[in-house]
Amino acid sequence: MTNQAQPVRLRRSDSFLGIHFDFHAGPDCTEIGKNVTEEMVESIIDQVRPDYIQVDCKGHAGFASYPTKVGTPAGGFVRDALRIWRDVTARNGVALYMHYSGVFDFAACKGHPQWAAVDANGVPNEDKTSVFGPYADELLIPQLMELRREYGVDGVWIDGECWATCVDYSPMALKAWRQAGHSEEPPREAKDPLWPAWLAFQREGFRNYVRRYTDRLHAFDPQFQIASNWAFTSFMPEPVSADVDFLSGDYSPADSVNVARFEGRCIAPQGKPWDLMAWSFNSAGEQCFTTKSLPQLQREAAMVLSLGGGFQAYFSQNRDASVNLWKMKLMGEVAKFCRARQPFCHRAVPVPQIALLNSTADHYRRSNSLFTNGEYRAIRGTLQALLGSQNCVEILSEHHLAGRMKEYPLIILPELVYIEPSLRADLLAYVENGGSLLVIGPVAAGMFQRELDVELLAKPATDRRWLEHDGWLGGLVTTCQKAKLGPGAQAFGTLHETNTPDSPACPAASIATHGKGRIAAIYFNFGDQYAQSSTATARRFLGALVRRLFPTPIVEVAGSQFVDVTVNRIGGKLAVNLVNTAGPHDVPTVAVFDEIPPVGPLNVTIRTGKKPSSVTLQPAGAKLDFDFTDGCVRLVLPQLAIHDIIVVEP
Repeated sequence: MTNQAQPVRLRRSDSFLGIHFDFHAGPDCTEIGKNVTEEMVESIIDQVRPDYIQVDCKGHAGFASYPTKVGTPAGGFVRDALRIWRDVTARNGVALYMHYSGVFDFAACKGHPQWAAVDANGVPNEDKTSVFGPYADELLIPQLMELRREYGVDGVWIDGECWATCVDYSPMALKAWRQAGHSEEPPREAKDPLWPAWLAFQREGFRNYVRRYTDRLHAFDPQFQIASNWAFTSFMPEPVSADVDFLSGDYSPADSVNVARFEGRCIAPQGKPWDLMAWSFNSAGEQCFTTKSLPQLQREAAMVLSLGGGFQAYFSQNRDASVNLWKMKLMGEVAKFCRARQPFCHRAVPVPQIALLNSTADHYRRSNSLFTNGEYRAIRGTLQALLGSQNCVEILSEHHLAGRMKEYPLIILPELVYIEPSLRADLLAYVENGGSLLVIGPVAAGMFQRELDVELLAKPATDRRWLEHDGWLGGLVTTCQKAKLGPGAQAFGTLHETNTPDSPACPAASIATHGKGRIAAIYFNFGDQYAQSSTATARRFLGALVRRLFPTPIVEVAGSQFVDVTVNRIGGKLAVNLVNTAGPHDVPTVAVFDEIPPVGPLNVTIRTGKKPSSVTLQPAGAKLDFDFTDGCVRLVLPQLAIHDIIVVEP
């Protein structure tokens, strides 16, 4: 009997769809493998047909859910579940990745307290290891080598990484601080002048930790594929500086549409293969998790697909490492939804339209922690308002915009508190050469007073104001500042002191010409306010101001505010993604909903310049009737259910 060659498994760079399982094994798990069978794994693969599967091997508790000879095994094993996962995935051509908790490891800290991070009071952390210590060399790297050598796993998705790393005063960290040339004692509180330098040193410690294990593992086996969960994403808005093979993160089970909108735009421009992981379950504050509905998870996938990324969903394993197969009917249908859209979405490239700046320098300067995505309310609020007016938006940092500013008709700075002088100079040169710049917030506007031709009066203060636009007033509680406009500045919108149009007022925004371009500012913290309490007046105000600065976007959609528009190029074609955002997806008391109200009819205008050979609606494959005048395709889409793509053939 001859051995048949196993089918080729896709590398992560070519993968599109996956499924993730974990259960963070502990001492209570004494029957691991009891209900794990080849038939169970075959059933999952038959229903979902994923490119890869991720399964648990070590969670935050630090106990291995396979019979390790390197680390700390969980309570007990009936059979080797990981061997079953590997055997079945290999013969089906499905890649297998490990869910492995890195920095976050309770068992490692308990068994090796000298590996733990230490707080400012000298107390060792109970479950967070020091990135300056021997944890990676003595456990993480040997254990991942074991998994590759003994099981032939394809790679690892390392959890509990940047977001779990804490400010560390361990002897190893203090030694590294001195070796870096610092003679001063490290600061113990954020008000110390040395605090920014201390945080920068700690962040570099994490980067070096990731570099250490990626370099060692790739030297051991160049084919082994590695991601550090949430590294080089919104948590770390900076260039990729470690040899990770792909970027990934699991986004919040609640408010998932808004989170996926934001996180996908932060990770997409980083130049690496990427995917985002949705949680397949949610709760409404009671910690009683319930499985999401099919349309709910389909739309979460659509948010990711429309940005060109891969998608995976997280389902929990039981304490014996088995899986509840009834949930796979959900993932199977989600997989069909995704696969139908794959040819028109995966690895698509966005058409430059609006760049919303996520400044690396500003983010790290305002943050008192190491790596967090909790400082983004202003950007997220601005993004949601822009998308609610059907604008196409990318979120870009300094390293993305360097040398590329002229590609974007509009750049928006959302409520910065700091700007690097070099970035300010580049932005002004961009405007002088014909670009449009919108600066939001009084602090950020203060950095451009001369170019705006305004004088900011008094100091920024938080108060109640009423924004007037197009005959309507909308209430705000926000930080604002009065601006005295010079002759070169034109007022846009009005801020009133009371909810009446004849109350004392000042300009809400202004626009000025600068060189060949235009620069505008909003004199209140728009995004921070909108994220907390949105109004139609605020959304329309920002949409109208954007249209004044950028009057000819490549795509315009009218008929509903509940449509996200993303314009990509793929295979030489233009792909206009439309995602329906209607329904209670952001209501905190609603954990699961099973209906997304359709929107439409939608009037769509696409500026192509030349008449296309055909326009089709995908994935249905239906040809769309359209008019072509003045270089524009004009059509009506009768209804949008969840996610459709208008594909324009050149």
